[in-house]
Amino acid sequence: MNTRQGIHKAHAKTLDTQELRDEFLVESIFEADSYTMTYSHIDRILFGGVMPKTDKVSFDGIGREFGVDYLLERREMGIINIGGLGYVDVDGEVHELDNQQALYIGKGVKSISFISDSGTKPAKFYYNSAPAHTSYPTRKITQAEAMPVTLGDSESCNERTIYKYIVPDVLETCQLVMGLTKLEAGSLWNTMPCHTHERRMEVYLYCDVQPDQAVFHMMGEPTETRHVLVQNEQAIISPSWSIHSGVGTKNYSFIWGMVGENQTFDDMDHIKTTELR
Repeated sequence: MNTRQGIHKAHAKTLDTQELRDEFLVESIFEADSYTMTYSHIDRILFGGVMPKTDKVSFDGIGREFGVDYLLERREMGIINIGGLGYVDVDGEVHELDNQQALYIGKGVKSISFISDSGTKPAKFYYNSAPAHTSYPTRKITQAEAMPVTLGDSESCNERTIYKYIVPDVLETCQLVMGLTKLEAGSLWNTMPCHTHERRMEVYLYCDVQPDQAVFHMMGEPTETRHVLVQNEQAIISPSWSIHSGVGTKNYSFIWGMVGENQTFDDMDHIKTTELR
């Protein structure tokens, strides 16, 4: 398991490009017939990817790293599939998960395993997990069941649709919130004008980024902005004190996951573009 420490905003100012990448960026999310797992001390979020090709991949037997008998003994989990058709076995109940479909798994589930329908087009299960105080039912969420919101416009190069999969208006969770944002052709900016939210942190997984393209992820305090270059299917941690915005060399998508004390989606502190430095 890859562990990342919480970084103070004053410390972040002193980091060079490689040090910023080492602290905030996770470059490898999907590995064939395995899982990746990053544990951040920022709000104790756990995130990573599972990509079964020829074998079943399981989370069984890894609870000891968290001081418990099984992974979700005191946690909840959200999953969004960005690959081919796959299946998630949750305590013996199998859930079919196609591309851009999500699954919420509540606290107390003891066994989770993953398999793809086809090894030539494997599923890519991206997951976020947060500490949980009570148990809510496991539930699949299709894109049709998610809450779509279209924002921005072509003139500002930020026309996008936000699909809210795991939010209070769709289903109840302890603290985890997840969704998928897709930028329209010709749009490059996500979340600009940008914001911070003091009451929760966020992790972005950039996806649908073409091999010869990239996203410049903007981070840092509003008056101390920095950037990290992100490639396809890489994730970046955003502390609550940091802006989190990006501009791509072509349109792309990203999965956002938030953990903290407030689940209200629009609980954010907006920042005027003219105030950024």
